[in-house]
Amino acid sequence: MEAMEDDSLDIKDDHNHNYCASSGSGSKVHTYLSSQLSDVTTVPQPVCPPVPGAEPGTRRGKLRSGSTGGSKFMDSDSGSESSEVSETDCTAPPAAVEGKFTLDSTSKFLLHAMAVEDYRKNHWPNLEKAIDRLLIQNPTDHISVSYAQIYSYVYKCVCQQHSELLFNDLTSKITSHLQQVSSHLQASPPEDFIENFNVALTQYTASLQCIVPVFMYLNKFYIESKLNRDLREDLMKLFADHVAEKHVDTLMPLLIEAHSMPFQVQPSTMASVVKGLYSLRPDWAQLAPALFSGFIPQINPPAVESLLSDYAAHDQKLQMELSMNGFPRGDQSRKRASDDS
Repeated sequence: MEAMEDDSLDIKDDHNHNYCASSGSGSKVHTYLSSQLSDVTTVPQPVCPPVPGAEPGTRRGKLRSGSTGGSKFMDSDSGSESSEVSETDCTAPPAAVEGKFTLDSTSKFLLHAMAVEDYRKNHWPNLEKAIDRLLIQNPTDHISVSYAQIYSYVYKCVCQQHSELLFNDLTSKITSHLQQVSSHLQASPPEDFIENFNVALTQYTASLQCIVPVFMYLNKFYIESKLNRDLREDLMKLFADHVAEKHVDTLMPLLIEAHSMPFQVQPSTMASVVKGLYSLRPDWAQLAPALFSGFIPQINPPAVESLLSDYAAHDQKLQMELSMNGFPRGDQSRKRASDDS
């Protein structure tokens, strides 16, 4: 019985739960553990090749042996297991490792292609329908459109890196619409041309008051930041290029004629068209300075003192023409008598 106690391993536990052998059997335990450790250290350990593209010193970690013969990477900062690497991965040749990262890049390409396909099938068709309804509405009509839903679609497209694609689709859609507007104006009779042009310009301007706000994220994070432009200015330029510029040669003589014959066209319509043309292209004011000066201030050059008599003669001529066309000068009884009377 005493012999058995001598041969047994007397292992004690201290207050820190560190196990140690007693002094009587220390030599036996030391001999046993030494023989076991020598067997372990003689086994060759696999060497993992360096990961291509990894930044040195970015993460510190260590390998912890597992019961299955594999190893786990331990993050020294968090202490969590970030990934499990098998021996076959460690002993694999570099070509296999490079092939694995090539597959990852292919996966990213496929994910991007899937995102573009989702944009084409879901996001853009819904946006296109909403844009169609906003472009054809009349200023006095109320069309039921979910602006929050349009805003949400635009937000998702920008977040998914589809800003350039969305901007190109938006400008193409509006360009196609303006080409149709130009064709309708081409078939308009001369007596209705000014009125029809005013309707087209007013309707398009009202549509932009709805389109530009819902595309705010596209304007802020792509058009302003990358293109250094503004969405509303770009869309108004489309109207100038595809509608106004194509019909300005027909429109300008009609405006000059209507301006020479008061009330042939409604004054509000005349003011809307002239101011609209000036906002699109200020240079068009030089085509008819007398016309534009009646609606836009500071079109004519500053008055000159030597031409005051000419200005007075022009005003008297205008008053006479108005009087001959049936416009009385009004009640003159309260007018102060001149010095000659």
